[in-house]
Amino acid sequence: MPVEGLRLRQVSEPLLVLLEKGGIARRFPVFVFRLQRSVQQIYGQRHSAEITLLFMGEMLAYGWLFALGGSSLTMLSGESAAFVLGMLLAVLLPAALAADLHKKVKLREQLIMMELPDLLSGIVLLVSAGETVQRAITRCLESRKNDDHPLYRELLVMTGEWEKGYSFQQAFENFSKRCAVQEVSLFTTTVLLNVRRGGSDFALALRDLSRLLWEKRKAVSRTRGEQASSKLVFPMVVIFVVVIVLVGTPAFMMMNM
Repeated sequence: MPVEGLRLRQVSEPLLVLLEKGGIARRFPVFVFRLQRSVQQIYGQRHSAEITLLFMGEMLAYGWLFALGGSSLTMLSGESAAFVLGMLLAVLLPAALAADLHKKVKLREQLIMMELPDLLSGIVLLVSAGETVQRAITRCLESRKNDDHPLYRELLVMTGEWEKGYSFQQAFENFSKRCAVQEVSLFTTTVLLNVRRGGSDFALALRDLSRLLWEKRKAVSRTRGEQASSKLVFPMVVIFVVVIVLVGTPAFMMMNM
């Protein structure tokens, strides 16, 4: 199966035998659980166990290649620094691969959180106009059917479950589990608790939830803005140092003349 981000599958797949015989899942259950949970959020639950093994094989492949490269360079050059560097990279690169996967999960959660208030606002308008919740969600999804957004991908799966015969409650609960975002769970709970009431009570509950989600979206936006600003600090410092060197070097040379 094609998995984005795995570049050493030809090397890593034979190493899966070592992972199985070494009992990595039994020795490091917390690490494997966190890795598989991240894989489930990004790639879904259907093939999560296989993809988790592929990621672990990729990490092992990176570690093995860098350890082998460091050892080979040490044997050729006689310098122990190559071995130390190879072993250091053999640890850091697999850790970076896992960190990148967790970063993708965090980004996915933020994207869902940022888009959910817009979705809920559309549902509120349609429900207030007399549409059912199912029809309102379907119409919102139709307007964004070409959008490859994680929230709308999960909504598309949910509507597919309706067509397969899943109950409204079961499909909504599955949607909440796949998203694995607290705000989506709150949205699901609010809908399931108030959908039978209908009328103005249901629309009022959705409006209250919409105001709450918009406030959370503002908080997420501020956080992302602060993160973007902090990422600019290092390049600005580098540019400042370069400018100081370019300006100060001629002046320093003139002083020594």
